[in-house]
Amino acid sequence: MQLIDLSGEIFHKCPTLANHPPAVITDWNTHDTYREAEGVRFSIASKFMSFGEHTGSHVDAPVHFDADPNALSVDQMPLEDFYTDAVCLDLSHKELKSRITVEDLEAAEKAAGIEIRPRDTVFLYMAHYDRTFGTPEFLTDFPGLTKESAEWLGAKGIVMFGVEAVSPGRPGKDNFEVHLVCRDMGFTHMEGLTNLDKVVGKGRFRFIGFPLKIRGGTGSPIRAVAVLGENSAE
Repeated sequence: MQLIDLSGEIFHKCPTLANHPPAVITDWNTHDTYREAEGVRFSIASKFMSFGEHTGSHVDAPVHFDADPNALSVDQMPLEDFYTDAVCLDLSHKELKSRITVEDLEAAEKAAGIEIRPRDTVFLYMAHYDRTFGTPEFLTDFPGLTKESAEWLGAKGIVMFGVEAVSPGRPGKDNFEVHLVCRDMGFTHMEGLTNLDKVVGKGRFRFIGFPLKIRGGTGSPIRAVAVLGENSAE
């Protein structure tokens, strides 16, 4: 069994969209300060963190894109949705700023030699992180799904899909429509993933990526992990 970390780091001023809070991480206690009790000196280190739910590798809860009062918040989402079989499609040949079409997804599924099944998690490797992370283009130049390609995924009955980018569709209309497809077809997505190249060509595997239990949360950072070689995912 092999564990592949698909999560990006959360760090001070890590990349976030302008309409989300910035990530602020600073020292709170350091080992330069000591406490003493009955002759015993002790120091602790801890940090203060402030960031939005949609920071780093994270999942969108239905309440994020669905105004229905009954839409699930992240603490209400079934844990089973974060422990699923998974596949990864290779779309790394797509140009930056390009649209991922239904034909692209069909070809990638065929090339992978797998069949997307109901309740799968589908990862879309676009080599976006490899090409742009650490540059301003990371927030703007990613390939993205369209309404039609998102519907193609939804028709497969998947639980969710995951991308390296900060949004599942190209900025603007495409991104809004992809979110609305998730709302209307009852699935969701993860953003800000890494290391998807390490699960391309691996067939079916296990995905584990539990969110924080944020009361009423519209999303949450996750520690996304691919488990290779686990028999239950074959």
